[in-house]
Amino acid sequence: MYASVTWINDYLDPPLDAEHQADLLTRAGFPLEERESVDSEGRPDVRQDFEMTSNRGDCGCHLGMAREIAAIGGIAFTPPQPAPQSTAGEPDVATLATVRNEDPAGCPRYTARIIRGVTVGPSPQWLADRLRWRGDIPRNNVVDATNFVLFEFGQPTHVFDLARLAGPGIVVRAAQEGEEFLPLGEGATPIRLHAEDLVIADAERPVALAGVKGGAGSAVTTGTTDILIEAATFDPVRVRAASRRHGIASDSSYRFERGVHPAAIDAAADRLVELILEVAGGRLCPGVLEAGGPIPAPRTASMRTARARAVLGVDTPDEAMAGMLDRLGFSARLEASVIHCTVPVHRLDVEREIDLVEEVARMVGLDSIPRHEKLAVRVAPPQPRELARRAVCDALTGLGFVETVTHSLVSEAAATAFLPAGHGLLRVDDERAGAEPVLRPSVLPSLARVAAFNRDHGATDVRLFEQAATFSLAGSLPGTPAGAGHRESIRLAFMHECREGLENPLRETRGIIDRLVALLRGPEAAVRAEPAADAAGLEPAARLWLGDRELGAMGLLSGPARAAIGLEGVWAAAELALPDLYEHFPPDREATSLPAFPAIDRDLTLVVADAISWADVMAAIDAADAAAREALERIEYVGSWRGPGLPEAHRSLSLRLRFRRPDRTLTHEEVDPTVAAIVAAIRASTAAELRS
Repeated sequence: MYASVTWINDYLDPPLDAEHQADLLTRAGFPLEERESVDSEGRPDVRQDFEMTSNRGDCGCHLGMAREIAAIGGIAFTPPQPAPQSTAGEPDVATLATVRNEDPAGCPRYTARIIRGVTVGPSPQWLADRLRWRGDIPRNNVVDATNFVLFEFGQPTHVFDLARLAGPGIVVRAAQEGEEFLPLGEGATPIRLHAEDLVIADAERPVALAGVKGGAGSAVTTGTTDILIEAATFDPVRVRAASRRHGIASDSSYRFERGVHPAAIDAAADRLVELILEVAGGRLCPGVLEAGGPIPAPRTASMRTARARAVLGVDTPDEAMAGMLDRLGFSARLEASVIHCTVPVHRLDVEREIDLVEEVARMVGLDSIPRHEKLAVRVAPPQPRELARRAVCDALTGLGFVETVTHSLVSEAAATAFLPAGHGLLRVDDERAGAEPVLRPSVLPSLARVAAFNRDHGATDVRLFEQAATFSLAGSLPGTPAGAGHRESIRLAFMHECREGLENPLRETRGIIDRLVALLRGPEAAVRAEPAADAAGLEPAARLWLGDRELGAMGLLSGPARAAIGLEGVWAAAELALPDLYEHFPPDREATSLPAFPAIDRDLTLVVADAISWADVMAAIDAADAAAREALERIEYVGSWRGPGLPEAHRSLSLRLRFRRPDRTLTHEEVDPTVAAIVAAIRASTAAELRS
């Protein structure tokens, strides 16, 4: 905010030099950014630029800054007290024009006054000087008066040539789509309005883009004699949107975006009327045209003095704090160690007790608040979900995987290749999304894209993982069950390139999954795999289950999925709902004594049909006679093999049985019948043959 030292001193008694003004405003929270000497036709002054926060629109004017200086510096603040008088014999304003507000949400209050018989010409020296000192160019006495009030009160106003308004009348309304409007300004070109724009219009056309810019068609010229003065407030969001939409920024939009209270309009309008009558002459018509909602009641806020002292750490007396707030215009009243305040209309940022505490802090001086060399901080321990996430990431990193952080948008082809059956895609309606406008239904296409990039640049044996959100529309395809809706879930996915010569490329993938589940649920947790033909993007594939909970899917990336991304090679992948298991991490573990007696291991090699799974073999062992399984401590998978000497569509399956008794040492003679019973159970269930 550019400010003239002389202009600020108009409201201070005694006046202060530039250094003193800057020091007090810096203490108030508005640090000096720049200072320079300026001149208006031989009359020098100093212009200073102060940094303004977005919540302090009240200090974007000379009165606001003077008020802060006076409050902190303890000097007199003498704002203008305008009281314009209407001219006897002039017709009432309601007989000359009308105002209709069709959008009170966008324009909470609109007022209009009329002055007849003005003489448009050069501004007097004092007015032109203040505008030049601030960095503006004087235009004419009427326009300069509006700019003066803008930078004095912080209230934007506008003046229309009454003779150029059709009706004459004012309508506050939404613009019509495509409606044309020519804004003020040299070299301005017509713009096409949007239906969400708010405009000030006459009976025929828009004459101003509300809160942003006046129109050239109703502007004051040297031939203007009768004027209509607008003073209003507009919705900050609508003003900001219109300003950005049309690329028109103005001093008015800057202030309306920060908020103008409906009750602050009248004082600024009175000041503008008084100035125009002084510098341009004319006759004020009695009455004010007004449209909009009622003026909101004054807001109140209270502050406990003990609470303020506790927050600030400064032992300031109750009466001193009440005096500070009163000097800032809060009409402070101290009752039983509580200060009750009426918030002035220009302080839209003050709502709660802590806001009043902040005001006291500014008045005391932030440099007066004690600082401690040490600050006691108690760090909250990580939550179970975070500990689980870290443990999973550490485990995968230890297995040679690299974590990725990818964007949630993918191409439509990649998303379609990994879209679960019965689900639809979610698209982003934003042209900036370009060729990737779809929210991913799976994390795997994002990982595959990273893998393809690395492979194209010569990186081999890439192993990637990521925990991220997936999105889809459930039940959005024809023939799918009811209950369609947006679904978002967090999934853990990993993928790795299968090494050449690896007999079963999914064996390592399954081992990684078992390790992660054991990490989260304990070593007794068992994952069940079932062949699946509908796992999107994976072929062959398996559904994974943990008890009755579906855990996810694993498999090899299918040809169409790899083609959609441009990835070559054989890749094993899995996508799991592991984050659903994070809540109860770490798992309960039970410590047991180490075995006191040695174990006996027996290795079995079976010839089984390819259709027989490891789960079938385990089920057969579980079905064996209980007495045969009494000393059976553990069953381990060793490996499988296909090759010469085996029947067609068969494989060799090796497993290890471990036997142990807790009370004594077993003998081989005791184990032999048990092994025979287990082999018999497997033969009966799976038609397996024992290899010699």
